Amino acid sequence: PGNLADSELYLRVTSDDPDDLMPPPEAEVSLTPPQVALLRAWIEQGAQWSRHWSFVPPRRPSLPEVSEAVPGRHPIDYFIRARLEREGLKPAPEADRETLLRRVTLDLTGLPPTPAEADAFLADESPQAYERVVDRLLASPRYGERMAARWLDLARYADTSGYQNDGPRSMWRWRDRVIQAYNANLPFDRFTIEQLAGDLMQELPPLGRDGSGALTLGKKALERLVASGFNRNHRGNAEGGIVPEEFQVEYVVDRVDVTATVWMGLTMGCARCHDHKYDPVTQEEFYAIFDFFNKVPEHGRAIKEGNSPPYVMAPTREQRRKLRLLEKELRDLRNRWNGSQEDLRKDRRNWESAEGAKKEAGEKFVDAGLVARFALEEAPEEGDKAPTFIDGKIGRAARFDGKNEYVAGDVGRFGYMDKFSLTAWIKPEAFSGGTILSRMTPTPRGPGYYVDLKNGRLRVNLVKRWLDDSIRVETAAPIPTARWSHLAVTYDGSRTASGISVHLDGKPVDLQTRHDFLNQSMAVDEPLRIGSGNGDFQGVLDEVRLYDRRLQDAEIAILATPEPVERILAIPE
Repeated sequence: PGNLADSELYLRVTSDDPDDLMPPPEAEVSLTPPQVALLRAWIEQGAQWSRHWSFVPPRRPSLPEVSEAVPGRHPIDYFIRARLEREGLKPAPEADRETLLRRVTLDLTGLPPTPAEADAFLADESPQAYERVVDRLLASPRYGERMAARWLDLARYADTSGYQNDGPRSMWRWRDRVIQAYNANLPFDRFTIEQLAGDLMQELPPLGRDGSGALTLGKKALERLVASGFNRNHRGNAEGGIVPEEFQVEYVVDRVDVTATVWMGLTMGCARCHDHKYDPVTQEEFYAIFDFFNKVPEHGRAIKEGNSPPYVMAPTREQRRKLRLLEKELRDLRNRWNGSQEDLRKDRRNWESAEGAKKEAGEKFVDAGLVARFALEEAPEEGDKAPTFIDGKIGRAARFDGKNEYVAGDVGRFGYMDKFSLTAWIKPEAFSGGTILSRMTPTPRGPGYYVDLKNGRLRVNLVKRWLDDSIRVETAAPIPTARWSHLAVTYDGSRTASGISVHLDGKPVDLQTRHDFLNQSMAVDEPLRIGSGNGDFQGVLDEVRLYDRRLQDAEIAILATPEPVERILAIPE
């Protein structure tokens, strides 16, 4: 500073060498003599050139000298007094006590003081009265709420969730973690690590899964994982026509830009495309940070309603308390169950030997959650498309020849977040296909849900749009033909292919996933149809049942066992 011979800026704008001159000759622009003179004066007067402040380690400066002492004040007051003296100004008189209380209460809590708080402060004549007010305000839960509001803005907490639509997004557990961090006076470096990389902290154990398939963690690890939600507040594009990989990149770029803006006080967007001679960040550095955030296992097409995966179950303190009580109750029930097994065995042997058991011979069914049952003994109405009825698995059954359908009516209107189960006895003809059960628009690959056969394999389809907005699975192996099999399809409402299971004759079968992204409900204003929908079925169907819950394996095994009780009793233990 002050030395023109050491100033590369001045040497470049006054150079006679076309290779050094700035702006370069090919730019066809140049600085005017008054502009060069202004730069010269700026340098001679001691212009300071330094790196961007976020790249310079902070150092505590020494206090400036002032003509009058500033007793008992904060060091910042010295800098203010020095500037006032430089400008020839005198400090304003100290505000009255009511004003001081109002200012500090609004600053620290965002709320005005109550009349009782004002009276208490005015009545406290001790030298520590103001400090006691500050301590009280810092200890208030309102302090964390006030300070967290800025972080909510920085993290886009209240911004729209989507591009075309603004579905609900639940991020309040992250908000509460920020409030908690302020109220606990969490050090800023620890706060930064949690917000940007809470999922990578060394103390995190491996993720487990509870019975519902959701990720589970211990309390402390969960809090750190929730804290990293800072960078999960961005918009997500749920429009059907996008290229998911493109927006997966956009989400990462958003995180890079927001992180740089918040923690470094600069934008990094220009470095996304190229290096820039005036930019302190290179393109290589941009993509090094991009790589850090590119590890998030998310899909480019977001969920329209609710949080997009990956997500974690995050029970509150009260919910954790209830879970502990439920776990204790479950342990007690298991102990009671284990202690009652011998009595149960005795009761069973007595029941089996009694004549009463044989009188109860007949069909046994699972009825909890049953919303519809179709025994298929006869057609609901006459017509050219009605199936014929023949001897079936249980009483009579409906035979379909590829041109029939059984319109069951307005039942089974399930959406993509509903749990449900579909069961039936099926006897497909050899090499036949068609739809076993559907609630869909009856066109090829139409929207709705349907269970059908294709090339001998059984398929389960939850469809909004066949190619890009659907869950479609099929059995890994062909299913038997020309004989009776019990079919059970269950869905857990998770909006994932892994939430679908298929059982044949009471046993689960392996499935292959054909598409796994359902972003809108597949519910349609169509009746439930048996034997038609996405192609007409050829074969015999019997005992169709719909449940508004996911059946357990043991319940499916019961439904797949139609033999009367005396035949079951005849089986050796």
